[in-house]
Amino acid sequence: MSATPSQDFKLEVVVIPVADVDRSKRFYTSLGWRLDADFSAEGGFRVVQMTPPGSPCSVHFGSGLTSAQPGSAQGMYLVVSDIAAARAELIERGVEASNIFHRVAPGKPAADGLHPQRASYSSFATFSDPDGNKWLLQEISSRLPGRVGPDAVTFTSAAELTNALKRAATAHGEHEKRTPGQKHDDWPEWYAAYMLAEHTGKPLPT
Repeated sequence: MSATPSQDFKLEVVVIPVADVDRSKRFYTSLGWRLDADFSAEGGFRVVQMTPPGSPCSVHFGSGLTSAQPGSAQGMYLVVSDIAAARAELIERGVEASNIFHRVAPGKPAADGLHPQRASYSSFATFSDPDGNKWLLQEISSRLPGRVGPDAVTFTSAAELTNALKRAATAHGEHEKRTPGQKHDDWPEWYAAYMLAEHTGKPLPT
């Protein structure tokens, strides 16, 4: 058997256990999540599907979906490109989000605030839904090698693209300082190479 699967296995839906379907629907709607479906069947069965902004994966909650206790889903990751902005938006929407914290290395104790170097994968915040299902925000601006192929790089929102362009602009400014007197008419190509390298974990252009 080939080591490489012949089919894609894309994570489509995560089921979260809730006690009050309509309350959960109002909560996730208040976050700006997209309502994809809400349908019922005989026997009290009901399923609501909602999708976080820019996410290829959705969540299901409802009645008759799972035997898990409401609030028992913990540590579900939501990846953001700017955790400070994401946390501020949650608070503006009425969510009680934790303070931002960071880890200098996997398995090390958490410390307050953003990672000092704003390292990718290292800054976090948490919030919970009305049942206590817990979400973890993680800031990722540059992927580790091998996580994303060059043919799968996408920007799923204007905000994500804007943040990537800002990081590329800052890096290009440093590039210009290191190369005084040179023309930099190729900045669109440089930006593109930088943004692609960030997403695929390749060495960043200097």
